[in-house]
Amino acid sequence: MKTPIKFDLPQGTLDLLILRVVALGPIHGYAIAQRIQQMSQEALQVQQGSLYPALHRLENKKLLAADWGPSETGREAKFYRLTRKGRLQLENETASWARLTEVVGLILQTAEGEGS
Repeated sequence: MKTPIKFDLPQGTLDLLILRVVALGPIHGYAIAQRIQQMSQEALQVQQGSLYPALHRLENKKLLAADWGPSETGREAKFYRLTRKGRLQLENETASWARLTEVVGLILQTAEGEGS
């Protein structure tokens, strides 16, 4: 089995990934990082120093709401959920990301077809 390639996330991508994971249901911060790593087949690892500031930023923008509750270990954790505004943001950013990757793909295909 090949070792997965690790990627650095482009600016702004982490927020989109967090919104996508939280859209699946209420989840605490550490589990968000684990889920992103799992869903990316180990290619993306989100560090706490990036994750928690992003969660606070999304909460301040009213895209996420949070409540304290017991985690699977029994310790208190902050569980995040998507707000209505967050769901709309996720839909808009997902559509923008899909369009961007389509356009970049077109440019890369065109560039490959041309000689040096």
